[in-house]
Amino acid sequence: AVVSTQSTGGPADKYQAKLSSIFPDLNITVASKADDKYPICGASSICAKVCRDRCMKEWVSPEKIYDISDSGSGYPSDPKTKEWLSKNVDKVFGFPQFVRFSWSTAELIMDKKCVKVSWDEEGDEDEENNPKLSSFFKKVKKTSEIPRHRFYHEQGLMSMTDF
Repeated sequence: AVVSTQSTGGPADKYQAKLSSIFPDLNITVASKADDKYPICGASSICAKVCRDRCMKEWVSPEKIYDISDSGSGYPSDPKTKEWLSKNVDKVFGFPQFVRFSWSTAELIMDKKCVKVSWDEEGDEDEENNPKLSSFFKKVKKTSEIPRHRFYHEQGLMSMTDF
């Protein structure tokens, strides 16, 4: 199996080793630009984009105030998407849930257009009942399966661990 990566979150060889440990019966190759180098990755990339485009086209915003019909491709480098993000950012809450807040594009727009929030973490009288904001972002050991987002349930999507 060949895995196409734009960002593995670290060195490709470590990501390849991790995937190989999860799928020991498969010969895994992690490669940058694999969709250009391996036809099967190019085909899967096209399938993923078609599925994603369909999901965006049929998306019904739970917030009921956003029209995504004119949001462009949905990719952060698309000028039409950037324009949509810029026009549809809420000054307090940011973006609707289908926007990846982690995109630098979204982050820059929020930095420019949203209310600045300063969290006073030190000196809280009751730290036990007022945990630090950073405590919500710490990696915790997974003790049980975390329920997936309702989007996956609504679309009938499930994780696949065996081929």
